[in-house]
Amino acid sequence: MTGRRNSPVVPIDSVPPADKSAYRPVVLVVDDESAIADTVTEILSRAGYAAMAAYDANDALETALVTPPEMLITDVVLPGMNGIELAIKIRRIFPDCKILLFSGQAATVDLLTTAKSSGHHFTLLSKPIHPRDLLMRVSEGLKPAGAVAG
Repeated sequence: MTGRRNSPVVPIDSVPPADKSAYRPVVLVVDDESAIADTVTEILSRAGYAAMAAYDANDALETALVTPPEMLITDVVLPGMNGIELAIKIRRIFPDCKILLFSGQAATVDLLTTAKSSGHHFTLLSKPIHPRDLLMRVSEGLKPAGAVAG
């Protein structure tokens, strides 16, 4: 775990509840800091996504095999297999899965550069991320190809 972050606190109640009868895209959130994984999962659930949390890459792979995600949101720095390695494995198993990486550490740039040189292009979000920005990125990432913003 890293040191304390001085991030603004956004009340979870500020995320509006979603229509429970509508289709819910599956989003898998992975972070070894359970408070972050659980909070992001709660934000996504309240916004209408079928969000699941995992706390390391191996748990994420097991979860994905049971319930294939349409999007993976993972921290880059994880114990054991890092988030980029996880993203590459998930993409090999589920080629249409969208990937968002997030990190609070500048050292992840080197990992992203290595992945990019191997032909893997991922979007990196910086921690902390405001719930509104997170939801916008998830919505954009899950938008069908060729969809026009309405």
